[in-house]
Amino acid sequence: MKPVRWACVAAAASALCLPAQAESLRCNGQISEVGESKLSILQKCGEPLLKDSYCKPVHQRTPIVPTVPGSTVVAVLPCEQVDEWVYDRGPGHLTATVKFESGQVTSIEYGRRLQR
Repeated sequence: MKPVRWACVAAAASALCLPAQAESLRCNGQISEVGESKLSILQKCGEPLLKDSYCKPVHQRTPIVPTVPGSTVVAVLPCEQVDEWVYDRGPGHLTATVKFESGQVTSIEYGRRLQR
């Protein structure tokens, strides 16, 4: 197999392993999209199968403060709350992971099928 063709096959195979990005999620006949609130998703899709929360660091530049002998410099690094909710969409469908930042949907990804 030629090197270029092999590279194309390898790239296509690796793309199949990644979760699929989506801009919407259908729940109970309604469409949920990026930009919606947690309340809106709960009303349309109900309680998720799994919930996860973590603190994502916020990157910002801070000025360098000269140290004074005998003093202590404390840096408080802020973070942004991120929530991920996983929905089981039923037999034959991939799970959907809805990510919230600042209380709004920032991404929807389709992943693996659940083992039953």
